[in-house]
Amino acid sequence: MEPRPRSFYWLTAFFLLFVIFLYGPTITIGILSFQGPQGGLTFPMNGVSTYWFHNLFQEQAVGDIWGAFRRSFALGLMVMVATVAISVMAGLAFRKRFAGSGALFYLTIAALVIPSILVSLGVGLIFNQIGAKVHWASSGFGAQLTWTLPFGLLIMFAVFNRFDKRFEEAARDQGATPWQTIRHVVLPIIAPSVVGVALFGFSLSYDEFARTLLTAGSHNTLPLEIFGMTTNVTKPVIFALGTLTTVFSFLIIAVFLGTLWLLGKRRARRAG
Repeated sequence: MEPRPRSFYWLTAFFLLFVIFLYGPTITIGILSFQGPQGGLTFPMNGVSTYWFHNLFQEQAVGDIWGAFRRSFALGLMVMVATVAISVMAGLAFRKRFAGSGALFYLTIAALVIPSILVSLGVGLIFNQIGAKVHWASSGFGAQLTWTLPFGLLIMFAVFNRFDKRFEEAARDQGATPWQTIRHVVLPIIAPSVVGVALFGFSLSYDEFARTLLTAGSHNTLPLEIFGMTTNVTKPVIFALGTLTTVFSFLIIAVFLGTLWLLGKRRARRAG
């Protein structure tokens, strides 16, 4: 076996440092969340226990943690559904050129380069000017769509650019209506990508801070609640909350990956 070049070891070391830099803060928070009742926010740890996790489920004087979690979860589901529906329909529509399609595409993608805090400020001002109530389920929902939709559209455009139209032509030759073709041919083929768009939509919404800051109204979402806690909480309960939210995020990812696995097995069974 030939010896590995020196650059291999340098690249390996760089990658390991990058992983430590990426996940080190999360791991540190996880470790500090298991301190004893007298623990603080820094090392060294003062005892080891699950006290602060139990404390999370008791009445908190620092804010509405579980109310904020419910709002973030509900908002994430709303954004996910809207992102999937609009992205799929837009992907189907953009398969054919139409007047203004180019301008509409670039206008949508431009939302990615506008500073998020300016989007939040703009949406909040518009709702105030028209006399509508600034609320997480209305203005917050709209502001977050400006963040999730461009990603969903880019994914769907890439999927439909590679889509083989002969599948649709074969379905129509068999007498399928346009709706039956979409339902029984197109959607099953693009289903893994739709699940990916759904995961993007939910995860980007669930932890979005800047675009929700000025559009959530008087009720915080979870990222806003955690930010508020950093200014007045001096106990490891905030680390316990961070650990639980991280675990929840990984569970959501596992659910979507499990869905992809089931879809793959279903397609393989049909093909067999």
